[in-house]
Amino acid sequence: MRALQAEGVETIFGYPGGSIMPVYDALFDYTRGEKKCFDHILVRHEQAATHAAEGYARVSGKVGVALVTSGPGVTNTLTGIADAMLDSTPVVVIAGQVATTALGTDAFQEVDLVGVSQPISKWSYQIRRAEDVAWAVSRAFYIARSGRPGPVVLDFARNAQVEQFDWEPKKVDFIRSFVPYPKFDPDSVRQAAELINHAQRPLALVGQGVELGNAQEELKMFLEKADIPAGRTMLGLSALPSDHPLNVGMLGMHGNYAVNLKEQECDVLIAIGMRFSDRVTGNLKTYAKQAKVIHLDIDRSEIDKNVKAHIAVVADCKESLPALTALIQPATHRVWRDSFRELDEKERQKVIEPAIHPQSGPLLMGEVVNAVATQAPKGTVLVTDVGQNQLFATRYFKYTQKRSICTSGGLGTMGYGMPAAIGATFATDRTVCCFMGDGGFQMCIEELGTIMEQQAPVKMILLNNNYLGNVRQWQDMFWMRRKSFTKMLNPCYELIARGYGIPYQCVTDRTNLASAVEKMLTSQGPFILECAIKEDDDVLPMTPPGMNVNDMMLEI
Repeated sequence: MRALQAEGVETIFGYPGGSIMPVYDALFDYTRGEKKCFDHILVRHEQAATHAAEGYARVSGKVGVALVTSGPGVTNTLTGIADAMLDSTPVVVIAGQVATTALGTDAFQEVDLVGVSQPISKWSYQIRRAEDVAWAVSRAFYIARSGRPGPVVLDFARNAQVEQFDWEPKKVDFIRSFVPYPKFDPDSVRQAAELINHAQRPLALVGQGVELGNAQEELKMFLEKADIPAGRTMLGLSALPSDHPLNVGMLGMHGNYAVNLKEQECDVLIAIGMRFSDRVTGNLKTYAKQAKVIHLDIDRSEIDKNVKAHIAVVADCKESLPALTALIQPATHRVWRDSFRELDEKERQKVIEPAIHPQSGPLLMGEVVNAVATQAPKGTVLVTDVGQNQLFATRYFKYTQKRSICTSGGLGTMGYGMPAAIGATFATDRTVCCFMGDGGFQMCIEELGTIMEQQAPVKMILLNNNYLGNVRQWQDMFWMRRKSFTKMLNPCYELIARGYGIPYQCVTDRTNLASAVEKMLTSQGPFILECAIKEDDDVLPMTPPGMNVNDMMLEI
């Protein structure tokens, strides 16, 4: 408890069990009375503890903490650990373990946690002696939050939890051979500035690295000085406000039409804190071959991994962006920026208007997202589950403030949304809106118990189309409409909401949508808004998997 206190921990998401019981017994005194310094949030499933810790970390900028027991308790966290690793989310998972004398004996609820978690974490360590606790905890938090953030796992042997020793606080702020903040090469910055100064059609690709580096203002200064249009990855959407004049939309398979096609026309491509995911690049053999690529990233392993960089600036963007801004010349690229407008208008007419302002028929996901985005208070945090709900929500929501999006990007974890939203409510006083499909909602439905107990003010928007919608869309497009096990028989969500004592409303007619959204947003505490969605509502635009970025489709 003292070690966690020293790291500034305030909130812990967890689930007790036999092998972590000594820690939970100590935690008892630190959550009440004069010693109180932690809030412990009892989740209903260990996977939810990690996702809640992720949501907390993504919105607060602090390290999220999950506390669980051994065996199935900790194996339940592995999905969340892998999710945090792929999305660079700083999380520390502390798990109970059998005593060192029982290791390797197949003791009750023993599992080789270090072995199974090493490939999906930044560091995994087994604490075998009580005197190592302070050092191990400090090192864990240092690794989790430093450089490119990520998850760290501490496997806490039971004997180390109960041994006594003379406590000495430790502070780890240096690890030999671990260089979390590489010093950039001034020559690379000069070369990058020279390329940008001579560019006629520059395009910036903004990723979550800008958010993780708290470099949102530095980004705006860079873009505005050189008049560079910027697309954002899904995880980087709130790094630049939606209404910023240089924002040209979302990158990727279901992103905006103009920015994706213009990747194939730009002469200088500036990637800032992003990793060139396959969902962004499409077919790598044809991706942006005409462009000189400048890649700014804190993680050297991302350089040249997917897309060959002509110039690499390996550093924290909080440091590299100002250095680059100082060397670039003020510029105007009005003709280049204006060239986006025709494509934007084409997407608006063919896709956006029909999606958010349909004239008839069943409710559509796009119009529900738009209705919420229109009424949501400024600074609202968007949390999504995974699937069509995620793609519609990220496309049509509005971002006005940094750290305003929580979604599972790299792993694409269904069931992420609700627990991540719970975590987000403990990280901020801002409104938290969580969009979920009926499939993802049922993967984490037990967390309604956490919401009920904590009265966590999560505004849950359930987009119910009675299908695993994203898979159904692919089956329709690429599998001859053979809907193999994607149709869902759903429960009565009103009865479920009533059982948990959570206010609920169902919308089946668009004439009631605006008033239902207003009721949800103005209510105190949690709320479930179920919307009956058209079963075959499709996400567009779309770049078919494996195809070229400029093959993006506006219609099916």
